Amino acid sequence: MKKIVLNLFTVALIGLSVVACKSDAKEAKTGEAQEVAENNEAAKYKADAENSMIIWKANKVVGGHEGTIHVSNGVAQLQGDQLVGGSFIFDLNTIACTDIPAEEKSNAKLVGHLKSDDFFDVANHPTAAFEITKVDGNTVSGNLTIKGIKKNITFPANVTVTGDEIAITSDTFTIDRTEWDIMYNAGTTPDIAASLGDKMIKDDIEIKIMVKATKA
Repeated sequence: MKKIVLNLFTVALIGLSVVACKSDAKEAKTGEAQEVAENNEAAKYKADAENSMIIWKANKVVGGHEGTIHVSNGVAQLQGDQLVGGSFIFDLNTIACTDIPAEEKSNAKLVGHLKSDDFFDVANHPTAAFEITKVDGNTVSGNLTIKGIKKNITFPANVTVTGDEIAITSDTFTIDRTEWDIMYNAGTTPDIAASLGDKMIKDDIEIKIMVKATKA
């Protein structure tokens, strides 16, 4: 009886903790992968790898971590000043943690764990990809591929064109990592959440996409 009461208390505590640290970021609409249309008339803009990245944040019940993943190559497509397409490859070997000083051993330990098969399995899946399938005003849809799993996501983004340069900046949004088979310490059920306690990592991770590109 005491064990049941303790488990119920733990679940309630986890729920309160998650609500307390809840982000304002909205969940991206996620669905099946969509066909990518060819557009041979669009102007191409080459992504600047140093200044194009995913900014990520993963929250635990208590605490969390954040960091970046850089683009290795990519192209945005414009017709006039309208974004109409593009594809980007993200190098998962560039995963970095920005909330722990780089010189601390715990930084390297965390990054190594993220690269392991508990998370991104970088040895077998060294890149992630995003292909734009539709742009409707300030809403961008595209196929996100992680660990060989491709799903279409939709999120708000701002596009700014200045001469021969373009900047694409998304709002911060969330995706459910378990849909891409990133299951480590996921709180998929109350029983699992209770057993993990403060080691549980929220299924939703926060993402912000930033791309800077120059006309090719």
